[in-house]
Amino acid sequence: MNREGLGKQFGTALLLAVLSLFCCFVPAAGQKVIDMPPPPPLPTPKPTPTPAPPKDDDFEVIKTDSNLVMIPVSVTDSKGQPIRGLQVADFTVQEDGRLQEIAQIGDPEEVPLSIALLIDVSGSTNTRFDFEKAAAARFLKQVLKPADRASVFIIDRTPVQGTTGATAEAAANGLLSLRPATDRGPTAFFDTVVEAAQYLAEKAPPRHRKVILVISDGVDNFSERIKKAIGTTRQEQDSASALTREKVYGRALTEVQRDVQRADAVFYSINPSGNTMYLNVITKRGQDGLQQISEATGGTAFVPEREEDLDGVFTQIAGELRAQYLLQYYSNSQTAGAQFRRVAVAVPARSELRVRARQGYYPKGK
Repeated sequence: MNREGLGKQFGTALLLAVLSLFCCFVPAAGQKVIDMPPPPPLPTPKPTPTPAPPKDDDFEVIKTDSNLVMIPVSVTDSKGQPIRGLQVADFTVQEDGRLQEIAQIGDPEEVPLSIALLIDVSGSTNTRFDFEKAAAARFLKQVLKPADRASVFIIDRTPVQGTTGATAEAAANGLLSLRPATDRGPTAFFDTVVEAAQYLAEKAPPRHRKVILVISDGVDNFSERIKKAIGTTRQEQDSASALTREKVYGRALTEVQRDVQRADAVFYSINPSGNTMYLNVITKRGQDGLQQISEATGGTAFVPEREEDLDGVFTQIAGELRAQYLLQYYSNSQTAGAQFRRVAVAVPARSELRVRARQGYYPKGK
Protein backbone atom coordinates (compact mmCIF):
# COMPACT_ATOMS: atom_id res chain seq x y z
CA MET A 1 0.00 0.00 0.00
CA ASN A 2 1.37 3.43 -0.83
CA ARG A 3 1.87 6.28 1.69
CA GLU A 4 -1.35 8.01 0.74
CA GLY A 5 -3.40 4.86 1.36
CA LEU A 6 -1.80 4.38 4.75
CA GLY A 7 -2.71 7.96 5.69
CA LYS A 8 -6.35 7.47 4.77
CA GLN A 9 -6.51 4.20 6.72
CA PHE A 10 -4.97 5.85 9.85
CA GLY A 11 -7.39 8.80 9.64
CA THR A 12 -10.36 6.46 9.41
CA ALA A 13 -9.21 4.54 12.49
CA LEU A 14 -8.71 7.76 14.52
CA LEU A 15 -12.20 8.99 13.60
CA LEU A 16 -13.81 5.69 14.70
CA ALA A 17 -11.97 5.90 18.06
CA VAL A 18 -13.23 9.43 18.71
CA LEU A 19 -16.83 8.45 17.86
CA SER A 20 -16.63 5.45 20.18
CA LEU A 21 -15.46 7.62 23.08
CA PHE A 22 -18.21 10.16 22.42
CA CYS A 23 -20.86 7.45 22.53
CA CYS A 24 -19.79 6.52 26.06
CA PHE A 25 -20.91 9.96 27.29
CA VAL A 26 -24.00 10.54 25.13
CA PRO A 27 -27.04 8.58 26.41
CA ALA A 28 -29.06 6.43 24.06
CA ALA A 29 -32.63 7.25 23.21
CA GLY A 30 -34.85 6.92 26.30
CA GLN A 31 -31.94 6.54 28.64
CA LYS A 32 -32.01 8.73 31.82
CA VAL A 33 -29.22 11.11 32.35
CA ILE A 34 -27.60 10.80 35.80
CA ASP A 35 -26.38 14.02 37.27
CA MET A 36 -22.88 13.66 38.64
CA PRO A 37 -22.11 15.44 41.92
CA PRO A 38 -19.82 18.41 41.58
CA PRO A 39 -16.30 17.84 42.67
CA PRO A 40 -15.60 18.71 46.32
CA PRO A 41 -14.25 22.24 46.88
CA LEU A 42 -10.60 22.64 47.44
CA PRO A 43 -9.73 22.95 51.14
CA THR A 44 -9.35 26.51 52.40
CA PRO A 45 -5.73 27.09 53.27
CA LYS A 46 -5.16 27.52 57.01
CA PRO A 47 -3.04 30.41 58.21
CA THR A 48 0.22 29.56 59.86
CA PRO A 49 -0.48 29.44 63.65
CA THR A 50 1.17 32.05 65.87
CA PRO A 51 3.68 30.38 68.19
CA ALA A 52 2.48 30.13 71.80
CA PRO A 53 4.31 32.40 74.24
CA PRO A 54 7.07 30.61 76.13
CA LYS A 55 6.34 29.25 79.57
CA ASP A 56 8.01 30.67 82.65
CA ASP A 57 10.46 27.80 82.73
CA ASP A 58 11.46 28.36 79.08
CA PHE A 59 13.52 31.41 79.94
CA GLU A 60 15.24 32.97 82.90
CA VAL A 61 13.08 35.37 84.91
CA ILE A 62 15.01 38.41 86.05
CA LYS A 63 13.66 39.90 89.26
CA THR A 64 14.58 43.35 90.44
CA ASP A 65 14.25 44.62 93.99
CA SER A 66 12.62 47.95 94.54
CA ASN A 67 14.86 50.63 95.94
CA LEU A 68 11.95 52.23 97.80
CA VAL A 69 13.02 53.22 101.29
CA MET A 70 10.64 54.10 104.14
CA ILE A 71 12.01 56.05 107.10
CA PRO A 72 9.78 56.50 110.18
CA VAL A 73 10.49 59.97 111.57
CA SER A 74 9.39 61.41 114.91
CA VAL A 75 9.23 65.20 115.18
CA THR A 76 8.64 66.67 118.63
CA ASP A 77 8.84 70.03 120.37
CA SER A 78 10.98 70.88 123.39
CA LYS A 79 8.43 69.21 125.68
CA GLY A 80 8.41 65.97 123.72
CA GLN A 81 5.00 66.55 122.16
CA PRO A 82 4.56 65.31 118.57
CA ILE A 83 4.43 67.96 115.84
CA ARG A 84 1.82 67.29 113.18
CA GLY A 85 1.00 68.83 109.83
CA LEU A 86 4.46 68.94 108.23
CA GLN A 87 4.59 68.43 104.47
CA VAL A 88 7.08 66.86 102.05
CA ALA A 89 8.66 70.25 101.36
CA ASP A 90 9.48 70.67 105.08
CA PHE A 91 11.87 67.70 105.13
CA THR A 92 15.24 66.94 103.60
CA VAL A 93 16.70 63.44 103.38
CA GLN A 94 20.27 62.58 102.55
CA GLU A 95 21.59 59.09 101.97
CA ASP A 96 25.36 58.64 102.04
CA GLY A 97 25.62 62.39 101.54
CA ARG A 98 23.38 62.47 98.45
CA LEU A 99 20.15 64.45 98.58
CA GLN A 100 17.08 62.26 98.01
CA GLU A 101 13.75 63.23 96.46
CA ILE A 102 10.93 62.38 98.86
CA ALA A 103 8.14 60.68 96.94
CA GLN A 104 5.47 60.95 99.61
CA ILE A 105 4.69 60.83 103.33
CA GLY A 106 2.82 57.73 104.37
CA ASP A 107 -0.01 57.80 106.88
CA PRO A 108 0.96 55.92 110.06
CA GLU A 109 -2.69 55.10 110.67
CA GLU A 110 -2.63 53.03 107.47
CA VAL A 111 0.63 51.18 108.19
CA PRO A 112 0.18 48.47 110.86
CA LEU A 113 2.60 47.91 113.73
CA SER A 114 4.48 44.80 114.77
CA ILE A 115 5.77 45.33 118.30
CA ALA A 116 8.17 43.10 120.22
CA LEU A 117 7.90 43.89 123.92
CA LEU A 118 10.82 42.67 126.03
CA ILE A 119 10.42 42.59 129.80
CA ASP A 120 13.15 41.79 132.32
CA VAL A 121 12.13 39.18 134.90
CA SER A 122 15.57 38.86 136.51
CA GLY A 123 15.95 39.27 140.26
CA SER A 124 17.04 42.89 140.00
CA THR A 125 13.54 43.92 138.90
CA ASN A 126 11.46 41.91 141.39
CA THR A 127 10.24 44.84 143.45
CA ARG A 128 8.82 46.67 140.43
CA PHE A 129 7.81 43.79 138.22
CA ASP A 130 4.05 43.71 138.84
CA PHE A 131 3.72 47.44 138.27
CA GLU A 132 5.83 47.26 135.10
CA LYS A 133 3.86 44.48 133.45
CA ALA A 134 0.53 46.11 134.32
CA ALA A 135 1.65 49.39 132.73
CA ALA A 136 2.97 47.54 129.66
CA ALA A 137 -0.32 45.67 129.28
CA ARG A 138 -2.22 48.95 129.35
CA PHE A 139 0.13 50.31 126.72
CA LEU A 140 -0.52 47.41 124.35
CA LYS A 141 -4.26 47.88 124.66
CA GLN A 142 -3.87 51.62 124.12
CA VAL A 143 -1.62 51.61 121.07
CA LEU A 144 -2.50 48.46 119.14
CA LYS A 145 -5.27 48.44 116.56
CA PRO A 146 -6.97 45.33 115.09
CA ALA A 147 -4.40 44.96 112.29
CA ASP A 148 -1.43 45.41 114.65
CA ARG A 149 0.43 42.52 116.27
CA ALA A 150 2.50 42.17 119.44
CA SER A 151 4.98 39.59 120.68
CA VAL A 152 6.34 39.22 124.20
CA PHE A 153 9.91 38.16 125.00
CA ILE A 154 11.22 37.49 128.50
CA ILE A 155 14.71 38.65 129.48
CA ASP A 156 16.21 36.07 131.83
CA ARG A 157 19.33 33.89 131.94
CA THR A 158 18.26 32.72 128.47
CA PRO A 159 15.79 34.37 126.06
CA VAL A 160 12.23 33.13 126.47
CA GLN A 161 9.69 33.65 123.71
CA GLY A 162 6.22 34.23 125.09
CA THR A 163 3.12 35.17 123.16
CA THR A 164 3.93 35.97 119.52
CA GLY A 165 2.00 37.61 116.68
CA ALA A 166 -0.95 38.26 118.98
CA THR A 167 -3.69 40.85 119.22
CA ALA A 168 -3.57 43.47 121.96
CA GLU A 169 -5.85 41.49 124.25
CA ALA A 170 -3.98 38.20 123.87
CA ALA A 171 -0.55 39.80 124.25
CA ALA A 172 -1.65 41.76 127.32
CA ASN A 173 -3.08 38.64 128.96
CA GLY A 174 0.13 36.73 128.25
CA LEU A 175 2.14 39.56 129.76
CA LEU A 176 0.05 39.70 132.92
CA SER A 177 0.52 35.98 133.48
CA LEU A 178 4.32 36.32 133.80
CA ARG A 179 6.09 35.88 137.11
CA PRO A 180 9.46 37.34 138.15
CA ALA A 181 12.52 35.15 138.64
CA THR A 182 12.89 33.59 142.07
CA ASP A 183 16.60 34.38 142.34
CA ARG A 184 19.00 37.13 141.39
CA GLY A 185 20.41 35.08 138.57
CA PRO A 186 22.32 36.24 135.46
CA THR A 187 20.74 38.13 132.57
CA ALA A 188 21.08 37.46 128.84
CA PHE A 189 19.90 40.88 127.68
CA PHE A 190 21.76 40.98 124.35
CA ASP A 191 20.63 37.49 123.33
CA THR A 192 16.99 38.43 123.94
CA VAL A 193 17.20 41.62 121.90
CA VAL A 194 18.79 39.70 119.01
CA GLU A 195 16.10 37.01 119.15
CA ALA A 196 13.35 39.65 119.06
CA ALA A 197 15.01 41.47 116.15
CA GLN A 198 15.37 38.27 114.16
CA TYR A 199 11.77 37.33 114.88
CA LEU A 200 10.53 40.68 113.53
CA ALA A 201 12.79 40.45 110.48
CA GLU A 202 11.50 36.98 109.61
CA LYS A 203 7.91 36.89 110.88
CA ALA A 204 6.51 40.41 110.79
CA PRO A 205 4.15 40.88 107.82
CA PRO A 206 5.57 42.87 104.90
CA ARG A 207 5.25 46.65 105.14
CA HIS A 208 4.55 46.56 108.89
CA ARG A 209 6.42 49.09 111.00
CA LYS A 210 8.62 47.16 113.38
CA VAL A 211 9.20 48.30 116.96
CA ILE A 212 11.22 46.82 119.82
CA LEU A 213 10.21 48.10 123.25
CA VAL A 214 12.42 47.04 126.15
CA ILE A 215 11.68 47.32 129.87
CA SER A 216 15.08 46.65 131.43
CA ASP A 217 18.20 48.24 132.88
CA GLY A 218 20.22 46.88 129.94
CA VAL A 219 22.69 45.02 132.15
CA ASP A 220 24.06 41.85 130.54
CA ASN A 221 26.30 39.22 132.10
CA PHE A 222 25.15 35.99 130.50
CA SER A 223 24.67 36.42 126.75
CA GLU A 224 26.71 34.16 124.49
CA ARG A 225 28.89 37.08 123.37
CA ILE A 226 29.79 37.82 126.98
CA LYS A 227 30.30 34.26 128.18
CA LYS A 228 32.60 33.32 125.31
CA ALA A 229 34.83 36.32 125.92
CA ILE A 230 35.11 36.59 129.71
CA GLY A 231 33.54 33.45 131.16
CA THR A 232 30.27 32.37 132.71
CA THR A 233 30.86 32.75 136.43
CA ARG A 234 30.96 35.95 138.44
CA GLN A 235 34.50 35.11 139.51
CA GLU A 236 35.68 34.72 135.91
CA GLN A 237 34.06 37.96 134.85
CA ASP A 238 35.40 39.89 137.84
CA SER A 239 38.92 38.60 137.17
CA ALA A 240 38.92 40.13 133.68
CA SER A 241 40.36 43.61 133.53
CA ALA A 242 38.07 46.60 133.29
CA LEU A 243 39.47 47.37 129.85
CA THR A 244 38.74 43.85 128.64
CA ARG A 245 35.18 44.00 129.93
CA GLU A 246 34.60 47.34 128.23
CA LYS A 247 35.94 46.04 124.92
CA VAL A 248 33.83 42.87 125.11
CA TYR A 249 30.71 44.80 126.02
CA GLY A 250 31.31 47.43 123.33
CA ARG A 251 31.81 44.81 120.61
CA ALA A 252 28.68 42.92 121.69
CA LEU A 253 26.65 46.14 121.76
CA THR A 254 27.72 47.01 118.21
CA GLU A 255 26.69 43.57 116.94
CA VAL A 256 23.30 43.79 118.65
CA GLN A 257 22.70 47.26 117.24
CA ARG A 258 23.47 45.93 113.77
CA ASP A 259 20.85 43.17 114.18
CA VAL A 260 18.22 45.69 115.22
CA GLN A 261 19.08 47.86 112.21
CA ARG A 262 18.91 44.88 109.85
CA ALA A 263 15.38 44.26 111.12
CA ASP A 264 14.44 47.89 110.28
CA ALA A 265 13.13 48.20 113.83
CA VAL A 266 12.80 51.33 115.96
CA PHE A 267 14.18 50.66 119.44
CA TYR A 268 12.59 52.16 122.57
CA SER A 269 13.73 51.42 126.10
CA ILE A 270 12.37 52.11 129.56
CA ASN A 271 14.86 51.75 132.40
CA PRO A 272 12.86 51.38 135.62
CA SER A 273 15.97 51.77 137.76
CA GLY A 274 15.59 55.53 137.83
CA ASN A 275 18.53 57.48 139.20
CA THR A 276 19.98 54.36 140.83
CA MET A 277 21.45 53.44 137.46
CA TYR A 278 24.32 55.82 138.23
CA LEU A 279 25.33 53.97 141.39
CA ASN A 280 27.92 51.77 139.67
CA VAL A 281 29.75 51.22 136.42
CA ILE A 282 27.70 48.19 135.39
CA THR A 283 24.28 49.85 135.61
CA LYS A 284 25.51 53.04 133.94
CA ARG A 285 27.02 50.99 131.11
CA GLY A 286 23.68 49.23 130.66
CA GLN A 287 21.82 52.53 130.28
CA ASP A 288 24.46 53.88 127.89
CA GLY A 289 23.90 50.82 125.70
CA LEU A 290 20.14 51.37 125.67
CA GLN A 291 20.72 54.97 124.68
CA GLN A 292 23.08 54.03 121.86
CA ILE A 293 20.68 51.55 120.20
CA SER A 294 17.75 53.95 120.58
CA GLU A 295 19.58 56.83 118.92
CA ALA A 296 20.81 54.62 116.07
CA THR A 297 17.30 53.45 115.20
CA GLY A 298 15.23 56.59 115.77
CA GLY A 299 13.79 55.62 119.15
CA THR A 300 14.19 56.97 122.67
CA ALA A 301 15.67 55.70 125.94
CA PHE A 302 13.46 56.69 128.87
CA VAL A 303 14.49 56.73 132.54
CA PRO A 304 11.39 57.46 134.61
CA GLU A 305 12.22 58.58 138.14
CA ARG A 306 9.20 56.93 139.77
CA GLU A 307 7.00 53.96 139.08
CA GLU A 308 4.07 56.31 138.70
CA ASP A 309 5.77 57.88 135.69
CA LEU A 310 5.61 54.67 133.65
CA ASP A 311 2.12 55.28 132.32
CA GLY A 312 3.17 58.72 131.10
CA VAL A 313 6.17 57.24 129.30
CA PHE A 314 4.03 54.61 127.59
CA THR A 315 1.56 57.31 126.56
CA GLN A 316 4.38 59.35 125.04
CA ILE A 317 5.64 56.34 123.05
CA ALA A 318 2.12 55.58 121.83
CA GLY A 319 1.68 59.18 120.71
CA GLU A 320 4.96 59.11 118.79
CA LEU A 321 4.11 55.89 117.00
CA ARG A 322 0.76 57.26 115.86
CA ALA A 323 2.18 60.62 114.78
CA GLN A 324 5.27 59.42 112.91
CA TYR A 325 6.01 60.74 109.44
CA LEU A 326 6.75 57.82 107.11
CA LEU A 327 9.07 59.40 104.57
CA GLN A 328 9.30 57.36 101.36
CA TYR A 329 11.88 57.83 98.63
CA TYR A 330 13.59 55.90 95.86
CA SER A 331 17.26 55.70 96.72
CA ASN A 332 19.75 57.11 94.25
CA SER A 333 22.69 55.91 96.33
CA GLN A 334 25.81 54.82 94.50
CA THR A 335 26.78 52.43 97.31
CA ALA A 336 26.94 48.88 95.99
CA GLY A 337 26.06 45.63 97.71
CA ALA A 338 24.61 45.19 101.17
CA GLN A 339 26.72 47.82 102.88
CA PHE A 340 25.13 50.01 105.52
CA ARG A 341 23.71 53.23 104.06
CA ARG A 342 23.70 56.29 106.29
CA VAL A 343 20.58 58.46 106.33
CA ALA A 344 20.15 61.97 107.70
CA VAL A 345 16.71 63.59 108.04
CA ALA A 346 16.18 67.26 108.87
CA VAL A 347 13.51 69.96 108.98
CA PRO A 348 15.70 72.92 107.94
CA ALA A 349 13.16 75.69 108.49
CA ARG A 350 12.26 74.50 112.02
CA SER A 351 15.57 74.18 113.83
CA GLU A 352 13.83 74.29 117.22
CA LEU A 353 12.17 70.93 116.58
CA ARG A 354 13.70 67.62 117.55
CA VAL A 355 13.88 65.19 114.62
CA ARG A 356 14.54 61.51 115.30
CA ALA A 357 15.03 58.92 112.59
CA ARG A 358 17.21 55.88 112.12
CA GLN A 359 20.80 56.62 111.25
CA GLY A 360 20.70 54.31 108.25
CA TYR A 361 19.66 50.94 106.92
CA TYR A 362 20.88 47.76 105.27
CA PRO A 363 19.38 47.36 101.76
CA LYS A 364 17.27 44.26 101.24
CA GLY A 365 17.75 41.69 98.50
CA LYS A 366 21.28 42.71 97.68
